[in-house]
Amino acid sequence: MADVKQFIFFDFEMLCSNKGMPFEDMEAIRLGAVKYNIETEDIEFFDRYIQPTKRVSLSRFCKELTGIKDTDLVGASNFKNVFEDFLTWIGGIKKSRFFSWSTSDLSRLKIDAAKHEISLATIKKIEQRYVDFQEIFTKRVSENNVSVENGLALYNLQFEGKKHNPMYDAYNTLRIYLSFLNEPVQSDFIMIKQFILEEVPQNIKEMNATLRTTIQKDLHIFAEELNEIYKMKDALKIIKRTQRIVKKYENILINRSGMFSEENSFYVGLLLDFYHNLLLCYNEHLEYSSKIIILDESTLHPLNQLSLKRG
Repeated sequence: MADVKQFIFFDFEMLCSNKGMPFEDMEAIRLGAVKYNIETEDIEFFDRYIQPTKRVSLSRFCKELTGIKDTDLVGASNFKNVFEDFLTWIGGIKKSRFFSWSTSDLSRLKIDAAKHEISLATIKKIEQRYVDFQEIFTKRVSENNVSVENGLALYNLQFEGKKHNPMYDAYNTLRIYLSFLNEPVQSDFIMIKQFILEEVPQNIKEMNATLRTTIQKDLHIFAEELNEIYKMKDALKIIKRTQRIVKKYENILINRSGMFSEENSFYVGLLLDFYHNLLLCYNEHLEYSSKIIILDESTLHPLNQLSLKRG
């Protein structure tokens, strides 16, 4: 792929109903986007209403949710024409990376593009360069799916612009992304509070000491409660429990900020080694249709190392 020169953050407003509506029928009625030049940091904006194929009055619910009125759609171009203008505004798919806050916007793009017979190759090029930033943010910072407004609040930022306007939703998603990208220390402090500690010491040395105690305690309790033999169905429960602990601590090993101690990274590394061993052991037993699973010494070795380290 060509070098990325710009970020495109985009968002759709769609037809909606409080009585329920298949996603297939929730056509786009407004497209908003921002273009961020990586080199110059300049930002450009795009905002267009879209005339849906079914020309019916918007429900009261939809008007209140989106802030869009029937009169806004009178004279609006159809999806195909708006999308062509969008591509012109982008100025080159290959030099762009595309983002949205959840995959629903990409799904909407694909469905409406197919409905309007837009080149599948063009959509595939966008999809190949697409990032679901909400998924990344949830995994690396917030733990749970949050709204754009709540994502901003984690960085002590306020929503800028008019709410329910997709252009401003896209712009504020960009602001979260830039904070995430350019402020790894703050992002990791937020992550610790969201995933691990209710009270996070702001001194890095104190934070690592508190973190070490918490990790050791969690992993010690986990190791103490493990058995060597399980029924296969019970082994799945152990796998899921291990997954939850991995999710809680894996960002320490990623260490985007570089502020986590080698010791804490070592502990989390042992946890991940055990998790991978456990999955391998389970799959081997499953392959032979075993009714029980035996956690042998090689599987438990990472956790045994932890016990030696504590000792």
